[in-house]
Amino acid sequence: MQLLKISYEQLNARQKEVFNFQKVASLLADYGFNCIKLDDDWQGADFLAYHKDGVNTLKVQLKPRPGIAKKYCNKDIYVAFPLNGHWYLIEHDALVEKVGRFTNWLNTESWKKGAYTSRGLNRPLLDSLSENRL
Repeated sequence: MQLLKISYEQLNARQKEVFNFQKVASLLADYGFNCIKLDDDWQGADFLAYHKDGVNTLKVQLKPRPGIAKKYCNKDIYVAFPLNGHWYLIEHDALVEKVGRFTNWLNTESWKKGAYTSRGLNRPLLDSLSENRL
């Protein structure tokens, strides 16, 4: 069998989620995590990342782009998303705090209805996320 690379854009939504999970799980392995994909959003998580220390487990919500949602607030959920060829992992409430400092997202109608996503980030917010880049 000859292996042929796929085009991400040609994948359906479910296939894109599996693809993204495999990408971020590979990166988290470098940090000592074993990732387990969940069939449903258990407590808001798409997957669990168990650390080799046997102590730390992250509940991770996988997103195709940066975003925040009120339903993830105060739930100890991490958000993983790709941007500009890199993956980011940040605790959701910490992202909300940074968003509040560096953007107007929290004043938008979208956020008032429950969620806000963006295809890109302004420079101050992006710079603040440098410590969260995998």
